[in-house]
Amino acid sequence: MTALEWTLIVPARGAPHGKSRLAVPRREHLARAFALDTIEAALGALPASALLVVTNDDLLGPYAAAAGARVVPDPGAGLHGAIRAAGRLTVPGSALGVLLGDLPALRPEDLRAALRACQVHPRAFVPDRAGTGTVLLTVHGSVLESSFGPGSAARHQAAGFERLPLPLPRLRTDVDVRDDLEAVLALGCGRHTAAALAGAVPMGPGPEH
Repeated sequence: MTALEWTLIVPARGAPHGKSRLAVPRREHLARAFALDTIEAALGALPASALLVVTNDDLLGPYAAAAGARVVPDPGAGLHGAIRAAGRLTVPGSALGVLLGDLPALRPEDLRAALRACQVHPRAFVPDRAGTGTVLLTVHGSVLESSFGPGSAARHQAAGFERLPLPLPRLRTDVDVRDDLEAVLALGCGRHTAAALAGAVPMGPGPEH
């Protein structure tokens, strides 16, 4: 099967409002670092022009733009509003995915493997490690209609998306609470999250390809 040319939407709220349920010091820096590591992994998996990063964060936006990604201003209407804003810039019926922006253990090879599995199905999703949420949602040949939020896996499955519980823990571990962060640390987090945990503001040069 010929590989599809994906467009990937990455909603990235960043600081200071992201990760409100994560009760750890320097939460705002960690929220930004999670998004930076997610964007960096996505940039390693796909051409930069294939990424639509939705954010108003004053570090995430310039970082993504400098790497060649398209940056979409977040309209401030929540996750679904961010997805709709980016979706308007895509070609109807094209191969489109939404990747959550809080996957600090993600590696490019994990995302590439997931997209290969997703392309077999017109509508598919990868659940989080608990099996109740969604970390990656994809469509090709139809309009993307997402239902993110608590319990999204069941809603996506009921809407006809194929559930793909892939053995990709780095992809499936998003971070909402302290236990999630501990799971990420056991897997190995990205460089921005490591820097934030060490007390540094997550910045640094752009991703290397």
